[in-house]
Amino acid sequence: MSIHAVKQYQSEVEKIIHFGGTKKETSIRNAFYHLLNEYAKQKGLMLVPEVTIKTPKGKNVTPDGTLKDSLRQDWGYWESKDEADIIDDEIKKKFAKDYPSDNILFEDSNTAVLIQNNVEVQRVKMKDAEALDRILHSFINFERPEVKNFRKAIELFKQDIPKVTDTIRDLLEVQEKTNTKFRNERDKFLKLCHDSINPDVTKADVREMIIQHILTEDIFNTIFDETQFHRENNIAHQLEGNKHLFYRSNKTNSTF
Repeated sequence: MSIHAVKQYQSEVEKIIHFGGTKKETSIRNAFYHLLNEYAKQKGLMLVPEVTIKTPKGKNVTPDGTLKDSLRQDWGYWESKDEADIIDDEIKKKFAKDYPSDNILFEDSNTAVLIQNNVEVQRVKMKDAEALDRILHSFINFERPEVKNFRKAIELFKQDIPKVTDTIRDLLEVQEKTNTKFRNERDKFLKLCHDSINPDVTKADVREMIIQHILTEDIFNTIFDETQFHRENNIAHQLEGNKHLFYRSNKTNSTF
């Protein structure tokens, strides 16, 4: 399917040049835009034209296209240049204007250049269908290092979670048996749950709630900035207190 789309693009460009008598960027770039979107669909992405973005240095730049997902996150950028331009000079000019260099594809209908993490990783002739197919796949499949590391961390977390959960559960059981202050706080929280949630909530339910809170609270605070919620919501506030008491009680345990 991908090679077929590339060959359709090449045929379309030839027709535009034949009928229009011009190779100017503005005349033929739409054909490449449609080709890129065909590839983007394979990843659930969309190439959106002319989106202005703010660079880390605070400048506003507008690539010809921005590769986005359904959450509006940027995955890459596309810049179309005129065949009469010297593509390397145009690339330097764009980077001088602070265009992003993590994943950006430059093309002039003759040559395609892919820059990733500020390094040129591929350069191909656009008449070479297989080479163009490879560079487009590299463009849409790129993941920033922080995204890749996050995915790896999630996989490791999923593998470790049963062991971590069992360890926390064992430690909580020890505290319930030996720590009067912890038991008092647990019972206070249990009463709050009976009053606010359901009178059938048990001590075992409370233990599992504390475990879930320990495992997820810092993650949610980091991602969603929910510290205000934990200050103002009674149950979340009490859970937070139980968590800190648990940490203090186990401060000498290297697991935490």
